[in-house]
Amino acid sequence: MIPKLVLVVAIAENGVIGQANGLPWHISSDLKRFRALTIGKPLIMGRKTFEAIGRALPGRETIIVTRDAAFTPPSGVYIAGSIEAALDLARERAQAMGSDEIILAGGGEVFAALIDRVDRMHVTFVAASPEGDAFFPPIDWSQWRETQREEHQPQKNDEAAFSFVDFERREKSGRVVPA
Repeated sequence: MIPKLVLVVAIAENGVIGQANGLPWHISSDLKRFRALTIGKPLIMGRKTFEAIGRALPGRETIIVTRDAAFTPPSGVYIAGSIEAALDLARERAQAMGSDEIILAGGGEVFAALIDRVDRMHVTFVAASPEGDAFFPPIDWSQWRETQREEHQPQKNDEAAFSFVDFERREKSGRVVPA
């Protein structure tokens, strides 16, 4: 079984995904969704994203892509010196964990490097346009088919309205690639 490559991201109306190594909003509902989508799966993320989170996430295996040879991860966190090495390691870890998905958890450079290889996306569209220094890469939305959408007004601990939207990649013929 080859695990699917699944991107999970929250994107503001202006394409912002981060500010100063953190999220420029707090949406508790999105954090809960992230946990539900990623639990029991290997996560690939860049070093800055990992440092913004500040710790390994319980119930998942974290693979950090970094060119910083001096970076020392906490125990139980894997390091990869390249995107390809991260993918190879994530495939091994997915098999060991019994997962049929590998999660791309950010940031912008990791998304940009792998967007053309992603099979599925779980996007939270945030109804805000905050200042930011990390952006979602340009994407050809015609290559994607929306499979599910949930609109949400802010709940307790949510700073903005948002939509949870799931996408699957289309084949070049326009058909959806089977999951």
